[in-house]
Amino acid sequence: MLPYVNAVSKFINTLEEGFIAFLLSAMTVVTFSQVIARYVFNSGAVWALELTTYLFAWLVMFGAAYCVKKGVHIGIDSFANLFSAKTRQKLTLLAISFCLLYCAILFKGSWDYLAKLKMIGIEAEDMPIEEWKIKIILPIGFALIFFRLLEVAWKVYKGELQSLHFVNETKELIDEIEQTNT
Repeated sequence: MLPYVNAVSKFINTLEEGFIAFLLSAMTVVTFSQVIARYVFNSGAVWALELTTYLFAWLVMFGAAYCVKKGVHIGIDSFANLFSAKTRQKLTLLAISFCLLYCAILFKGSWDYLAKLKMIGIEAEDMPIEEWKIKIILPIGFALIFFRLLEVAWKVYKGELQSLHFVNETKELIDEIEQTNT
C-alpha cells in the first residue's frame, strides 16, 4: 500500500480507538451517574437516556468501521471455500464491491436526511441541540466503513488476504473442540 495511505490509515485507526474508548467511557459515566441520581438522590437528568442512546449510535458506527479493519465481523465463506484461491479472490472483490455500493447508497441517503433535518431545524427531544448535529455520525460512519472496505479490497487485490478475513466462528469452534478432544 502507498505510504501516505498507511499514514492515513494509522491516523484514522488511532482516532477510532480513542473515540471508541471515549464513547464507552462517556456512556458508562452518564448511565452510572443516573443510577446513583435516581436510587440515591431520587432525581435524575431528563436528557441522560437520550444522550446515552446517541452515544451508543456513535459507538455502533465507529465500531462497525473498526471491526471491518480488524476483521471481526462474522463471516460465512463455506461457498467461497469450494473454489480455487484465484476464484475466491474474485468472489471476495465482488462481495466488497457490493459492500462499497451499499455504503455509498447509505452515505448518500444519510447525507440527504441530514440536509432535511438541518433545513427543518428540528432539535433533539430532551437536549437543546439540533438533531442533524447529533446524527452527523451517519455519513461519517458510512465514509469510514467505505474507507476500511477499500483497505481490505486493496489487500485482497494484492494477495495479502484471500477473503474478507472475517471471523469464522463455526471453524473456530470446531478447531477448539478438536483441540479439547486431543
